[in-house]
Parts: sequence; structure tokens; C-alpha cells
Amino acid sequence: MSTVIEQTVQARLVAAAPRMPTIPATLHYDRRDPFAVRMTFPAPATLEGVEVCWTFARDLLAAGLREPEGHGDVRVRPYGYDRTVLEFHAPEGTAVVHVRNGEIRRFLEATGELVPVGLEHLQLDLDHGLAELMRDAR
Repeated sequence: MSTVIEQTVQARLVAAAPRMPTIPATLHYDRRDPFAVRMTFPAPATLEGVEVCWTFARDLLAAGLREPEGHGDVRVRPYGYDRTVLEFHAPEGTAVVHVRNGEIRRFLEATGELVPVGLEHLQLDLDHGLAELMRDAR
């Protein structure tokens, strides 16, 4: 069984211009980091011209489908009937994208099949992590 799920989604970048271009973004989940998801934007879609990856909680993405969530660098909220807004805040500015709810739900369902919500802790190798910390403390 695979330990990673990747799904390309079409994100609409909200910009000052009236036209909202669609950009491909990739949602990524790895059961070795069971509480997190990553969303990666390709280089042509960023101001810096380099690929940009944001990591945030899977729970944040799920909760943001229903109601506004997040107070930090990543915020998620419903938008209209079939879209979700993801805001990414950085010192350089804020990126706002819209993604169809169906794409996010499909991704979350796949992650839930890989690691059920509430059982993420079973994927963590706490003994190994503690051993690594103790080794570095010597």
C-alpha cells in the first residue's frame, strides 16, 4: 500500500485583474507525517518564479470546508456553494486561491482511507523520535 497521496487540483488565483487564472496546484499527504498536508504551487504561478510549498494541518483543511478556520499563515474558509478559499500569508504578501470543494473532499477522503482521522498518532514512531532526541542531547 502506498504511503503517499498526491492530487492535482485546479486553483483559481485571486488577483487584482478581473480575470482569475487557473493554476495547477498539488495537494500532498504522507502517512509518515500524518497530521499535515502540503500544497505546492509551480514556479510559473509564483512571484519569485520558484516552486512554493505550504504545509498545514489536515484538520484545518477539513474544517475550512464548513466554516472559517485558521489564525496564522494559512487560513481556510468556504466560498459560495462549491468553492473553498485558501489564504497563504507571508512577509512578501498574501496569496488567495479558490479550489472546488469536490477536489478537496476527494483528497481528504483518500487521506482518510490511508490514515483515518483520529488515528494519526498510530503512524508516529515516538520511540524512534525520542531516541533521536536523546542521541543528539549527548
